[in-house]
Amino acid sequence: MTDKKDLSAVWQGRVDAEDPELSRRLHQHVHADDLSVDYHSAPVLVGFACDEGVRRNQGVPGAAEGPDAIRKALANLACSEDFEFFDAGDVTCRDGNLEAVQQTLANNLTRILESNGRPFVLGGGHEVGWASYLGAQQFLQTHAPDKQLGILNFDAHFDLRNPEPAPSSGTPFRQCQEWCHHNDVPFHYAVLGINPTANTDALFHFAFEHDVTWVEDLDCHMATMPHLQQQLRDWLQPLDFVYVTLCLDVFPAAYAPGVSAPAALGVEPLVVFKLLQFLMDEAEQQNKQILLVDVAEMNPSKDIDQRTARLAARYIYQMMM
Repeated sequence: MTDKKDLSAVWQGRVDAEDPELSRRLHQHVHADDLSVDYHSAPVLVGFACDEGVRRNQGVPGAAEGPDAIRKALANLACSEDFEFFDAGDVTCRDGNLEAVQQTLANNLTRILESNGRPFVLGGGHEVGWASYLGAQQFLQTHAPDKQLGILNFDAHFDLRNPEPAPSSGTPFRQCQEWCHHNDVPFHYAVLGINPTANTDALFHFAFEHDVTWVEDLDCHMATMPHLQQQLRDWLQPLDFVYVTLCLDVFPAAYAPGVSAPAALGVEPLVVFKLLQFLMDEAEQQNKQILLVDVAEMNPSKDIDQRTARLAARYIYQMMM
């Protein structure tokens, strides 16, 4: 189900005394989603308050509380006077029916895209990936059926496990691949930050067989930045749209302790954020559109000093500005 937020409860922050027109913060610019507005390309936040997929994947629950933790970390960030964005509330999972919740989120994202909004999903477990992709494809199948959508995932895991007997946080991009196969659509999937110790040979074989592009964590650092940028540039070439997803467990545990599976090594945040900026610049140069963005695995119960929430907020902030 979808819960509307009491915006005043989560969007709170300081109000600066000096020059009010030049001292604005995000909590002063958020609007409730009224379901009928034309967003005029404004960002629209949607919470995915769900960790049923994490539970099914034998992970540590707690990511259902992630959306509000990210909102609170976003609230005090600076913005320009004319910046406006919307909050569409949370899609919640209270009865364990993950599949129904994923479809609800997908439908909400399709509606937002059809209303000229730019969706940003705050997770929640990485089972959000299937819902995000489905919402984007539902929109494209109606409005741009001949266009190509790619998935760019910053993650320590492929998340390509078999969704039988039940989908989980480990299966979303296998579900995307199966959807592509059934609908005769190319499967464009790239993962940066793969931890080879956290992915079995079966997952590597499946990724190889289905032309997945991946880079392991040891090869994601500033010295390899030119090569990583060229890989991204080449990967973008056949695409028209991109769905960007960030699993917070791609970062070292020192930066992101608030996840189900903290990374012993991980990829430095600076590398990820430099690559995200390159992606946005390159997409603009190649006339590609970043259609949808989400962040996954925010678990406040394991966070320390809001480190993970602040990192997630910085990512959302960078992508929506």
